[in-house]
Amino acid sequence: MKSTLTKTAMILSLVGLSGALFAQEVLLIESTTTTRFDKKEFRTWSIGLNGGMLTHYTPFNSENNGDFKTPHEEWGYGGYIKKQIYPGFGIQADFLAGKIRGTRPNGLGPGATAAQQNSGFKTTIDWSAALKLNFTLANLSLNRKQSLLSPYITAGAGYMSSSANTDSPLGMSTPYTENWFVPIGAGFKIGLSKGVNLDLGYDVNFMRTNNFDGTTGSSNDRFSYAHAGLEIALGRKGTPQLQNTSPIASLREDAALESAELRKALTLAQANTLSRDIYALEMGDDDGDGVANKFDKCPGTPAGTVVDGAGCPFVAVVTEKVIITEADRKVVDDAIKNLEFDLNKATIRPSSYPTLDRVADLLKEKNFSLKLSGYTDNTGPLALNMRLSKERAEAVKAYLVAHGANASRIEAVGYGPENPIASNKTAAGRQKNRRVEFTLY
Repeated sequence: MKSTLTKTAMILSLVGLSGALFAQEVLLIESTTTTRFDKKEFRTWSIGLNGGMLTHYTPFNSENNGDFKTPHEEWGYGGYIKKQIYPGFGIQADFLAGKIRGTRPNGLGPGATAAQQNSGFKTTIDWSAALKLNFTLANLSLNRKQSLLSPYITAGAGYMSSSANTDSPLGMSTPYTENWFVPIGAGFKIGLSKGVNLDLGYDVNFMRTNNFDGTTGSSNDRFSYAHAGLEIALGRKGTPQLQNTSPIASLREDAALESAELRKALTLAQANTLSRDIYALEMGDDDGDGVANKFDKCPGTPAGTVVDGAGCPFVAVVTEKVIITEADRKVVDDAIKNLEFDLNKATIRPSSYPTLDRVADLLKEKNFSLKLSGYTDNTGPLALNMRLSKERAEAVKAYLVAHGANASRIEAVGYGPENPIASNKTAAGRQKNRRVEFTLY
């Protein structure tokens, strides 16, 4: 009987727990799934500041290196404002200023003096503005949601104001003039944080004039700008930059999370179904006699048959009338008051023996029947309380039988925390609820 109640309590606990967990998991999955594919927020505007070296040398120069053989590096500085349209495409407005210098003009004859051979030019860029298309190449990663290294290429068109100062015999200094140019560049960005990138780049600017260096040449002039700087994303802090986000990796990550949650939900649903099947098998009542299958000693009784607690046809027994006196009740009340057990155990303390002995004598003398009902407070797991209350009632029964009482006339039942006689919110109340009740009949 003890193991039966324990298993039943465990089954009920499992069903309740799995049901609660399943409900919570379903709610969680529904909430995360409905928000995961909502429109995402990204930072799409950014500004950049940079500085670097300006020179008239470029990889596209001929072997004569334009109008002057020897380039000299000069400092330049610039900035830009960018709008990212897609993860791999953006539009930016660039600004540039600085100086470009070169020496040793080409085209001098053999009779040129040393001063003429060492002459050169210096062009000052007063201002320069260009509109560029920026193509980011690294955010097609299949595995990284946020790119740390983002190569890019740029191309566009611009307009600048510049003046040339030269002492070359082949050229002439020019005042500030305005000309179109075509910038083409490449570089890469390193993500330092969610909102800051290190920008390293190299631009070649193709001028729409052949007199940018003060010397009229056979082809249009060009110059390069190697630069380093910082790009700062504008917008809400903590929001990722669109240019550093890989849409493929983001989609794979969302799909993987959804798949894991669906598998978890399926596992919980299967566990819940299994628990319900076990409950239906153990606690079902196939013959409809009001006694669960697990406890039915006579399965298959015909419909309408009156059965006893074991599910067997009830047989009426005529018993003599039992008269219980106040003295009899006092014997039982004294036993209840003096009954003590070891903490969290079903071991009766010796101090309870004398009053239990008088109950045993009473049962032998008057052939009474006795029901022992064990109870606990509401602390601790239900299954543990059910078992402890049952074991304590059984311990009292075992003691009385050992002292001559008729075992068939004693019923021991455990009810756990049911039917409290005091509040479980106080220690005194819980002490009163931990009891074994004696009922004579």
